[in-house]
Amino acid sequence: MGLLDSFEKGLERAVNSAFAKTFRSGIQPVEIAAALRSELDKKAAVVSRDRILAPNTFTVRLSPADEENMARLGGALTHELDTLVHQHAKAQGYSFPGPVSITVTRDEQLSTGTLRVDSATGQGGSVSWRGVVDIAGKRHPLVKARTVIGRGSDADITIADAGTSRRHVEILWDGTRAMVRDMNSTNGTKLDGNKVTEAALPPDSTVTIGRTDIVFHVIAQSAPPKPTMSADDATRIFDIRDGGGSA
Repeated sequence: MGLLDSFEKGLERAVNSAFAKTFRSGIQPVEIAAALRSELDKKAAVVSRDRILAPNTFTVRLSPADEENMARLGGALTHELDTLVHQHAKAQGYSFPGPVSITVTRDEQLSTGTLRVDSATGQGGSVSWRGVVDIAGKRHPLVKARTVIGRGSDADITIADAGTSRRHVEILWDGTRAMVRDMNSTNGTKLDGNKVTEAALPPDSTVTIGRTDIVFHVIAQSAPPKPTMSADDATRIFDIRDGGGSA
């Protein structure tokens, strides 16, 4: 039987990730487990329809007295906590961008019976987002701030579709936000079935030009390049996402 098995019924008692409530008898393993579960749930981010990204680096801060008590359990405690974090992530459908790391440390500012959990997502404590488009079964990363798509050889992504213009549509991507803009094409551009001139481009949405579907996704990566975009274009994306664009 593991250290946390006897506390299983108490795991539903969520502990605030910043400042936990005070326990008269000091922190118990179940409180740490509950705090980690709570942190996973609070920080999980929806990346796409089939992926929810969760933090993978955790620092559990305890008062000097509580840290001394937990230290007596040795590596068994962190092993149990690691197992619990993986089990909870699997049950909730969360995925991690890298290996899970849990560190229990002493914080002189905390009083006995109080804990704090800090977390980060990604390798090295950070994660960034990458825009990609899927066209005819092939994935194209958006490595530029402005990506032109059409049937012309001068387009950034060339598609074999006679129903599209040579430079039909462009995708603007600033590393966190995206926009689609029709480039005065002959047959127009649709976003999720609705004709648009320019519009904010949400993750997992479909842009249709001619007979071609362009599916936009945002995926996580540990150390991505961030496209360079002009201040005007970046402001335009922000304005459109807030409802100021045309359709």
